[in-house]
Amino acid sequence: MHGKVIMGKLRRALGLMSGTSMDGIDVALLDTDGDRELRQGPAASYAYPPEIKVKLRSALAEAKGLAAREQRPGSLGDVERALTELNADAVDRFLRANGVDKGNIDIIGYHGQTVLHDAPRRLTVQLGDGRLLADRTGVDVVFDLRAADVAAGGQGAPLVPVYHRALATQVPELPAAFLNVGGVANVTWIGRDGRMLAFDTGPGNALIDDWVLAHTGATHDAGGALAAKGTCNEDALQQLLTNNYFGVPPPKSLDRNDFSSAPIEGLSLEDGAATLTAFTAAAIGKAREHMPEEPRLWVVCGGGRKNKTLMGLIASHVQNAVVPAEALGLDGDFIEAQAWAYLAVRSALQLPITFPETTGAPAPMTGGVLLGSR
Repeated sequence: MHGKVIMGKLRRALGLMSGTSMDGIDVALLDTDGDRELRQGPAASYAYPPEIKVKLRSALAEAKGLAAREQRPGSLGDVERALTELNADAVDRFLRANGVDKGNIDIIGYHGQTVLHDAPRRLTVQLGDGRLLADRTGVDVVFDLRAADVAAGGQGAPLVPVYHRALATQVPELPAAFLNVGGVANVTWIGRDGRMLAFDTGPGNALIDDWVLAHTGATHDAGGALAAKGTCNEDALQQLLTNNYFGVPPPKSLDRNDFSSAPIEGLSLEDGAATLTAFTAAAIGKAREHMPEEPRLWVVCGGGRKNKTLMGLIASHVQNAVVPAEALGLDGDFIEAQAWAYLAVRSALQLPITFPETTGAPAPMTGGVLLGSR
């Protein structure tokens, strides 16, 4: 490694996050000891080219037939290489833009693009070639951070909770909930004693984004404007809420495509957006049933916090305050990318990244594959 990761010392890490969204690559710089010392640096997003987004939608369809995580049939192999090259380019652009010498980067945490997550089958697939990224960047890479947890019987998601716990030192009063609303929404409940409980609450932006894309060609409902003009169809909402997932005790996780928007077919653009937005908020409200104590504060991260309609509906479904991450001086767009940098350092230190209360792992477990640059 460029600098051996030593317990108790700050190391400079880059996090690369694509996750379940198909928007692009988030890059964040973090100096951390892998525990409570955090110094957030610059961050940036690099959008996928339109042709990659088209190929990714085909890749999602092809991935449904995968039986093993290493399989790359059809176009999946080509898409994986293209995505890895884009991540390498993003690293170069980011370092140049911020005047950072790559020789000062100790490690990269590389998530890759999730195309399938099926915890009951112990199968999670992220497209991304760690070996190629390490060779292209000349920096050591930790990737495949979910695989060990899934192989041991865990859900493999969510993995950000341990970073949320580190951030919780900035929360004025616990317990608190860190809610990430990306393609799928997930929550981390953090108690006064540092206890964690984490799980996917249900759909985040994915159903809304897909609905808007299919009807308008736009990528999302900017600000929740379409939903604000529509009326929630209560019958369709109740159908959506009958999904058995909500009654399953955590830990539990979802794939982006685990929920169908079939109940809203035939609704107008605005009413469909309103109903799906209400569904995301109601699912978050139902997550409270699994929490040991009401959070004193809900800190919302991810793209969903920019949807004013959604934020208002979430506030109507929970007790106590709901605030965007920025209220704590955080950047809600890049917490997951920062988390991947943090997890990379923890992985290199062989510290736990998943826990029985966050993924259902049999015990606190480390994970990830460390590849040295050549």
